[in-house]
Amino acid sequence: MYKPKDSSKSPRYTGVRTFMRLEQIQTTEGVDFVVAGNPFDTAVSNRIGARGGPQHIRNFSVLLRPYNPDQGINIFDYCSGVDYGDFEIVPQNIHRSYDIVGEQLAPIIEKEITPIILGGDHSVSLGHLRAFAKKYGPVALVHFDSHSDTWDNYFGEKYMHGTPFRRAVEEGLIDTSHSIQVGLRGPLYGPEDITDPEELGFKTIPMREVRKLGKDEVLRQIHERAGNKPVFVSYDIDFVDPAFAPGTGTPEVAGPDSFEALEYVRELYGLNIKGFDLVEVLPEYDSDDITAALASTIAFEMITLVAMQKRDQQAELSTQTQTI
Repeated sequence: MYKPKDSSKSPRYTGVRTFMRLEQIQTTEGVDFVVAGNPFDTAVSNRIGARGGPQHIRNFSVLLRPYNPDQGINIFDYCSGVDYGDFEIVPQNIHRSYDIVGEQLAPIIEKEITPIILGGDHSVSLGHLRAFAKKYGPVALVHFDSHSDTWDNYFGEKYMHGTPFRRAVEEGLIDTSHSIQVGLRGPLYGPEDITDPEELGFKTIPMREVRKLGKDEVLRQIHERAGNKPVFVSYDIDFVDPAFAPGTGTPEVAGPDSFEALEYVRELYGLNIKGFDLVEVLPEYDSDDITAALASTIAFEMITLVAMQKRDQQAELSTQTQTI
């Protein structure tokens, strides 16, 4: 069983910085989840620097503790996990990076270990979806973002952080009939930027509609849309209002606050989640580590969902054994 160091007995400022003070080891034995970094960030349209996102999140995560009071569970009573380190990437070569990351993800996914992947810019999600589709076929995408990332190209380039989900649809990696994008907002180039994701088959709930519907109804629609399909959750930190997450490359105002940002993850409980990524954290613009504090807690809530899923599986197995 792999679990974090106990910070009530070992000071947080000692040792190598890993996520939540987990052991840093690349293993698929005896683990239910891994936290891994994907520090690729040379497919951005504005600010560069998300390559530092994984370590920035890790640095703050030493404050996290194993018991989640909002979900009423001690994570490591039910699951084991490690900090897998960062995936190898090739700076400025997105295609080789996709291939290399896919090779590194394959043994994790094959053993049905849940990866929590810290980006990196949002272009990295295409490589993640390729790896998951090899195992599960087209997956349901639950996507929290202020942008749809379904542009056809940027600067004439097909592979950018604004294009991954159009490419994923074209490659048959996503089942759009079970996929949903939440939080879209901000100025656009034209009305087609609103209609394009829906024409690709996504259900979209723009931020204005999120406010009108309310969190409970939005979450009901997320669950209804995803159904029992294998789910990949992609969470761009710019989903959150920049007052609560300033450290990102393309911030958009009028988003959720930090409490709402966490609630949308907590309430994904019950979905058939196979993997997560959390992207676009940019340390250089992160005043007083505000974004790192939120991002590390979002990842913590993602891990909590893994623990709750394991708890339910153990309870079901126990019931079946008693029945026999």
